[in-house]
Amino acid sequence: MKIADLVSKTSKSLIFKEPFYGLFLISMNKIYGDHVQTAGVSKNGMNVQLYINSEFFSNLSDKHKIGLLKHEILHISFGHMLSRTGYADKKLFNIAADLEINQYIDPDYLPEGGITMESFPEIHLPAKMGTDWYYKKLQEEHENRTCPNLNSMLDEVGDDMHGTWDEFEDIAETDQKLIKKQIEHQIKDVAEHVEKTCGNIPGELADLIERLKHVEPAKFDWKGYLRRFVGNSSIVFTKKLRRKYNKRYSENPGLKIKFKNHICVGVDTSGSVSKNELKEFFSELTHMHKTGHKITIVQCDTEINSIKDFNPKEDWEIHGRGGTIFQPVIDHYNQFGKYTALIYFTDGEAGIPHNCPKNALWVHSSICSVNEALPGQKIQLN
Repeated sequence: MKIADLVSKTSKSLIFKEPFYGLFLISMNKIYGDHVQTAGVSKNGMNVQLYINSEFFSNLSDKHKIGLLKHEILHISFGHMLSRTGYADKKLFNIAADLEINQYIDPDYLPEGGITMESFPEIHLPAKMGTDWYYKKLQEEHENRTCPNLNSMLDEVGDDMHGTWDEFEDIAETDQKLIKKQIEHQIKDVAEHVEKTCGNIPGELADLIERLKHVEPAKFDWKGYLRRFVGNSSIVFTKKLRRKYNKRYSENPGLKIKFKNHICVGVDTSGSVSKNELKEFFSELTHMHKTGHKITIVQCDTEINSIKDFNPKEDWEIHGRGGTIFQPVIDHYNQFGKYTALIYFTDGEAGIPHNCPKNALWVHSSICSVNEALPGQKIQLN
C-alpha cells in the first residue's frame, strides 16, 4: 500500500478513536520521504506541515502509527516548535516537550523509544506539569548530575531530534505570531466541527480551546451609543432578497437598502500606552465591529502611522510608540468629511487639540485617569 494511503487509513482510524486529532491530521499538508528519521513538523509559509519517513511509518504497527501521528499533532497544538526558540538548551527542551505530550498518549500506542515518566525513575516526576516545569527540573538534575538516565540520554540524542524545528529559530517575531495565529485558527475550526458532530474535545486541549474561543465582554454599550449617535455621513449598503421580488422589475429580486455609520477610530499608539491597554482597545474594537458599522482605524503617536479598515480576523500590528499628539487624527477627520463620528482610544496624556468635532468620544483605558479637559464626551473603560 502506498504511504499516502497508509496515512489516510490511519487518519480515518484516528477519527473514530479521537475525532479531533483525526480531523486535524486530514487538514494538514504532508510530505513523504526520508527527510526525517521518523516524523516531524516543519515550516510551510505562514503555517506548518508534517514530514513522514515513508519506510519507518510503513513498518509500524497500526497502534504505533496512530501514536506517532498524535504525538506530532500534540507538538503543534502546544506550539512547541515556536516556544523552543526561548530556551537555551534545545536538546533538553526536546526531551521536556516529549515528556509532556507522551502522557496524553496511551502507552500501548507509543512507538519504541518514546520518552515517558518511567524514563527517569530516579527523579519521580509529577504528572502533567507542563514543558517549562519539566525543562527546569531536568536542567537542575543535569547540572547536579543526579540522573544517569538523563545524562546518557542527552549524550545519545542527536541534533536531528526535532531537527525540523530549526526552521522556526531565525524567523521574525511577527512571522512567529502569524504562524501561531494560523495554528490557533485551525485548532478552533476543528474543535467547533467536532462539537457540532457530537464528538468529544480532548481533555488535554480543552483549556487551550476554551481560551481560543473566549472573548472578553464589552466594557461599553457600543450598540446603544452608536444607535443614539447622529452624524452627517453614512454608507449605503444594498442586499438582494431572494424571497421578495422587485416591485418595478418583477423578474429581479428585491433590494434591501440599509444605512451604516462610518466611524473614524483614532488609536493612541504612543509609548505611554501599555500593551495591556492596547489589548483592551482591540477587544472593544471587536465588539464595536459587531454592531455592523464600517470602522476605519487611524493609529497615531505624534503623527499618523497607519490608516486601515478594521478586520477582527487579522492580527493588529502596532505602529508608532513615540510621543503623543491628538491633532493629526482630528485634522484627518475634518479633512475628509466622510465619517459619521470620531472615537479616540487613549490614555489621555497629551495636549488639548483644537477644531475637535462635536460628535467625538474619548475612550480612556481602565488604568488611566480621565482627561477632563478634552472636548466632547468622555468615558473610561471599567
